[in-house]
Amino acid sequence: MLPAAALLAAAFSFPAPAQDASRGAAVAEARQCQACHGPQGRSETPEMPSLAGQQEDFLTIQLILFREGLRRVPAMTEAARGLSDTEAQDLAAYFATLPSGPKPDRGSPDPALMARGAEVSASRNCNACHMPNFAGRANVPRVNHQREDYLLHTLTEYRDGVRVGADTQMNGLLYGLTDDDLRAVAHFLAHQE
Repeated sequence: MLPAAALLAAAFSFPAPAQDASRGAAVAEARQCQACHGPQGRSETPEMPSLAGQQEDFLTIQLILFREGLRRVPAMTEAARGLSDTEAQDLAAYFATLPSGPKPDRGSPDPALMARGAEVSASRNCNACHMPNFAGRANVPRVNHQREDYLLHTLTEYRDGVRVGADTQMNGLLYGLTDDDLRAVAHFLAHQE
């Protein structure tokens, strides 16, 4: 089996047709992405990420990792089965074009959690990769406008070494943080505009 980096390099080394969001919308409809990721890519399901406005490169990479079984999330492994590279790119283009926005019922920010989350985020330089507005870039995901419960779940998996991404920086950055620290960071990020 090829290492993840080699697989991703191979997937992007051949010229491909330009991504097409309208084709991606058709793929999303056919594969019923809205059942889990919500209408217009805004999740209404606990611990399920919103994809609206997500970074196109990030989504393409994740879909390929799911398809190849390198990122193990059983529901997504099945959903990505048989997905061509072009379909993955088109899906990513489609979700990237949808307007992101906060979860409608996210509630008001808790001042203490916001302050602690800002402190931990600054100490780990989260904005260096995720950008000052936490909207991400290229292969770094948008974490603003994301579900708080999903963020907490993901941060915990990275800290505990259960989840690894295309690189292992997140695992190292979150190592040693407490559950309370992660709750505060998730709350802080979920309330970023």
